[in-house]
Amino acid sequence: MIDTVLVPAKTVVSAKGDGSVVEVSVAASRVFLVTLAITKIIEQESLDLSIYGAPDGAAWGAASIAAFPQKFYCEESPLLLDLAAHPDVKFVRAHWEMARWGRGVETPMFEFGVSMREVPAEILREAAQGKTPA
Repeated sequence: MIDTVLVPAKTVVSAKGDGSVVEVSVAASRVFLVTLAITKIIEQESLDLSIYGAPDGAAWGAASIAAFPQKFYCEESPLLLDLAAHPDVKFVRAHWEMARWGRGVETPMFEFGVSMREVPAEILREAAQGKTPA
């Protein structure tokens, strides 16, 4: 059962970057709940956070395999990452880009974290059957 961190909580960034590389080849279900928690921002800025996959942990594709909607506020957002359509992906990582506009300092600043947790196979089976987990 994979339960890990792609970007440590309360990480402060002011430029684009990448999170930790996480191996997912050992996952039983290949479906994950990725949670973005933005804890601090400044006004008039945006954050784009996406998930990239690689077969070897080094050759990352040109396009992301999943992405959160663009963010502007402090919030916690979930994203279901299903790797069934990406059987070659054995590693994932978070990538972020940001922008700032308006008055004041031109450098953006976000404080956030990204966690990733494997969705257990029994939960997926219950969801497929229309059952509510107990």
